[in-house]
Amino acid sequence: MVESLQIKRRQPAPQWAAFLSLGFRPLYIAGCSWAAISVALWIYAPQWLTGMLAGMLWHAHEMLWGFVATIAVGFLFTASANWTGINPLHGRALGGLTLLWIVARAGFLIPGSTAFGIAALCELLFFGLAAAAVGRVIYRKSSQRNYGIPLLVLGLGVADGLFLWFTQAGDYALLMKSFYAGLLCMAIIALLIARRVIPFFAMRAVQGLTIPMLTGSGQWQLAASIFAVAFLLPGWNLAAAAALTVAGILALWQLFSWKPWAVRQVPLLWILYAGYAGLGMGLLIAAVYSAGWISRAAWPVHTIGVAGFAVLIIGMVTRTALGHLGRPLRTDRSMVILYVLVITAAILRLAALLPTPYTSGLLHGSAAIWILAFVLYLWRFVPILIRPRADQSLPVMKPGNVPVRPH
Repeated sequence: MVESLQIKRRQPAPQWAAFLSLGFRPLYIAGCSWAAISVALWIYAPQWLTGMLAGMLWHAHEMLWGFVATIAVGFLFTASANWTGINPLHGRALGGLTLLWIVARAGFLIPGSTAFGIAALCELLFFGLAAAAVGRVIYRKSSQRNYGIPLLVLGLGVADGLFLWFTQAGDYALLMKSFYAGLLCMAIIALLIARRVIPFFAMRAVQGLTIPMLTGSGQWQLAASIFAVAFLLPGWNLAAAAALTVAGILALWQLFSWKPWAVRQVPLLWILYAGYAGLGMGLLIAAVYSAGWISRAAWPVHTIGVAGFAVLIIGMVTRTALGHLGRPLRTDRSMVILYVLVITAAILRLAALLPTPYTSGLLHGSAAIWILAFVLYLWRFVPILIRPRADQSLPVMKPGNVPVRPH
């Protein structure tokens, strides 16, 4: 007890400089906070959703662009710093970008076209500036294997802009097509990043484990995913279904090639494997939907979004936070509980799509567990996200440069 109190006293105080030193710090907090708040509003206080972007459209928009894409941007800021040795955004610029995100979230809740317009402008600036910041360091350092990433972030912003435009125009069909394009654009980013980091993390964590990076199949998968988006936009649904099938099968084959049984005792790894499996299954369900064999878009959307993105996210926001904050890459009990809660919420949410008398109970149960999971994440990680690294005081950085440390 005395020893733990001494450790607490030695912990450095929160610092604005530390909080705004890398993109994942404010954006992980923002995205995970919004994951809990937005679901609480959608399920338990829908009467408060009175903006022009209301009801189901608000929920779909905020989960994809307000939560998932925000976490992705935070991760890409930090990943691009590792790839290039240059911090794409920090200090006041990062604070300003985060403020744009906050204004957008508030604006979409306020009634009236003025609030909607301000929110939409801030939202598009957020993704445009994020793409520019990541692109600046990648192109400056000629990181050729990452040239497509800023374009994918920009694609997320374009799909978002189209979604908001068609919302204002009242064109539901084109609005949903824009949402689906944004979902698949986010899936491409998730596949690309996860396919790189999962084998790398696994071989570092499990002694003697050798697994392939699968660069060749990754290129085929990337091409199939891009073709799927391109085919969906003009309504070539059968061609899109074929491309999604290829992408989904490759994801599951890659997962099997990474020897999932070898990581079963390492929570920091099996959570990423589980998310990648959910993403692969979601792509196959999206193929079935595009082929017209199931009629509810909720199936591919929630399988990709909850079983795929959310499970991958909870793994990445814990693992990268520990690694980049100088903490041991080990899970504690609260983190394992986090993983179990998010997976349970995903299972219940998918079960709620089945036509049973328990739909309402499953939906509310999933929401409650989801909220608990992200509140637990914030309780566990906010104290370290707002402080300097544990292994040393905050490094002095020249403008634009970031020390590259292994994570």
